[in-house]
Amino acid sequence: MRIALIAAPFIAVPPAEYGGTELFVAQLAEGLKKANVDVVVYANGESTVQVERRWFYERSQWPIKQAERASLRELSHTSWAIRDASHDCDLIHVQSALGLALSQFVAPPFVLTLHGPHEDYLSEYYARYPEAHYVCISEAQCKRESLPNVRTIHHGIDLSLYQLVEKKQQYLSFIGRIAPIKGTHLAIEVAHRTGVPLKIAGEVQPQFREYFESKIRPKIDGKLVEYIGPADLQAKNELLGNSMAMLFPIQWNEPFGLVMVEAMACGTPVIALPGGSVPEVVVEGVSGHVCRSIRDMTRCVRDLNLQPAAVRRYVEENFSVEVMVRKYISLYEQALQERTRERVA
Repeated sequence: MRIALIAAPFIAVPPAEYGGTELFVAQLAEGLKKANVDVVVYANGESTVQVERRWFYERSQWPIKQAERASLRELSHTSWAIRDASHDCDLIHVQSALGLALSQFVAPPFVLTLHGPHEDYLSEYYARYPEAHYVCISEAQCKRESLPNVRTIHHGIDLSLYQLVEKKQQYLSFIGRIAPIKGTHLAIEVAHRTGVPLKIAGEVQPQFREYFESKIRPKIDGKLVEYIGPADLQAKNELLGNSMAMLFPIQWNEPFGLVMVEAMACGTPVIALPGGSVPEVVVEGVSGHVCRSIRDMTRCVRDLNLQPAAVRRYVEENFSVEVMVRKYISLYEQALQERTRERVA
């Protein structure tokens, strides 16, 4: 079985800093390789994922500055990748809706992982390609879709990349895009209410620069609130690992939120508001706390008493890359069997 994993060309696989989808593609690809599945990743030339790699564009281009040019760039990359993969791959696994329209021109079956939020127009588009197999990354996301070939597979991570730290320091952490829907300003409010220092890491994208300048920067004093900028894997391990808890005051129905699992892999509990997948990922009193309000988050910080080793063990049992890979292999085998039966018929 030879699988093509097609990512967008804008961010390297794996990403140096920002890029949840690209991290997913990298860990799935390397997990498939360990499971003796032949896999090729189509990304950009700066990618370092340790499997066979092919690219149409050599350099990353992030953040996106001109959406129209970016769309053409992705179309060129994706159409080239699908044509190339159709020659020697058994199945093509794409990460965005763009590639689906091209599935009607090639023989291999398609899998699409739904990384983004539910949109009615996208669901209408997906329904035009019922032969494809769709993967939701949470049950919360899946409940909003009504497709014939859809299932939930939670993201998993390579736990060897994350270090368990059992002796925590007295500070809170926040990692994510600095944006209103991520609730960065609410994390700062929790720090002010509790008096516990907060370290913030994340990218400030151009469209959220005004939010950063007006709502976040004035609160950064280097003592109670510190901003350290974007975080690579090493910085994530240090920031999350030493943190007593990671705050996740999400303000929208985020399909998954991979950083929650990354924090838990370091033995750091997550204190979150209940948007999207949070109740599926955070088990109350086991891997963190699911809170109803900022006041509730404040109370949970003050009363925090979870054991880092138990938090890490929860991730090992539920969100390892091995668990994720087994489920994707099962899906690939099912899709290939269905395609074989169609050809026989």
